[in-house]
This record gives sequence, structure tokens and C-alpha cells, in this order.
Amino acid sequence: MKATQPIHHPVLKSHYHKGLTEAGCDEAGRGCLAGSVFAAAVILPPDYHNERLNDSKQLTEKRRYQLREEILRDALAWGVGIVTPEEIDHINILNASILAMHRALDQLTLRPEAIIIDGNRFKPYGNLPYATIVKGDGKYLSIAAASILAKTFRDDYMNDLAQEYPLYDWLSNKGYPTRKHREAIRLHGVTPYHRKSFNLLGDGQLMLEFED
Repeated sequence: MKATQPIHHPVLKSHYHKGLTEAGCDEAGRGCLAGSVFAAAVILPPDYHNERLNDSKQLTEKRRYQLREEILRDALAWGVGIVTPEEIDHINILNASILAMHRALDQLTLRPEAIIIDGNRFKPYGNLPYATIVKGDGKYLSIAAASILAKTFRDDYMNDLAQEYPLYDWLSNKGYPTRKHREAIRLHGVTPYHRKSFNLLGDGQLMLEFED
């Protein structure tokens, strides 16, 4: 029999910009049909270590919420930014995601000296140096922490909306385009929380025209 190889989680790095107070940023909800897009910014202590931290998509829901408490306890500063469906419809989801990250940075009680961002697109935030890092939430601790905060705070928000609009299965899909979600849109129409500039039914057509 072949020996099975142990599974090793990646060791995430503490900082990209050495010697600078660095904020990691990530967003959640970019691909959803409904709800705001959330972003978080996190500044962790120098040489911070937490081997459990990872990309939020690689974690169970229970572990994400456990880690959220550790992040809120350990971070030097953290912030969450929100951009509404109405704003998304007017400025598009890419611009909305970047705006949410800027708003998260605005909430920090400690001024960062540099920023690292998950993905490959960003706009300058003041005059701070920044780096975009593809799959950064699986490479750097502060981005992983931001991904967990953005995901869990957005899930809390969608769970609240699900109480108001139970027909769309938001408790399960969190606003993402599942078959059940799209079928509910087809049967019951849109809510005030749906992004009307998105292809809500999956048929290539926008649900409603909206005005600038």
C-alpha cells in the first residue's frame, strides 16, 4: 500500500510591504443577484501568526465565525464597508467592490501605511502604496482575515433580509444565483434588494431598466 501524504495547509505570510503598517482588503458578495456588496479591511500586529486563518471559501461556516471572534480580538484595527444594490446598479459591481473596500479603509481607527488587496483591480486610496494579489486571501493573513469578516458580516445581513423575504432562499444561497433563487424571481418578481442591472433570470436579459 502507498503511504498517504499528510495534507498541509498553506502557511500564510504576515506582510507584503515589510516594515509598514499594512491593511489587507477583500470583498464578499460580488457575484450575488441580491444584497449589498461588503468589504473588510484588517490591520494585524507585526509578525502575527494564526495557522487557522485561510481564505474564507476554504473554511466551514462554524470555523469562519470562530475566526471572526479571534480577528476582532487580535486586530490592531478593522473596518467593514458596504455598497448598496442601488449604488451597484449605477456604478457597476467592479466599481462598487472597490468603493466598498475604500469605505472599509475609511473605518480603520489606525492609519495604514500600505494596502494589499485580493484580486487584480483596485483604485488608489489617497497616496498609499498598494499591491493587488490574485488569490491573496490564500497567501496573506490580513487578506484572509478581511475575507472572513466580509463574508460573515454579509451573511449576517443576508440572513436578516431572508426573514423579510423568505421566498428567495437567502438563508441558504445568501443572494447567489442558485436555481431556487432564480425560480423565485421568475415566480414572485424582484425585491428592493435585487440588483436590477444584473441578469437575474440567467436568460441574458436585464430584469428592469433603471435610470441614471
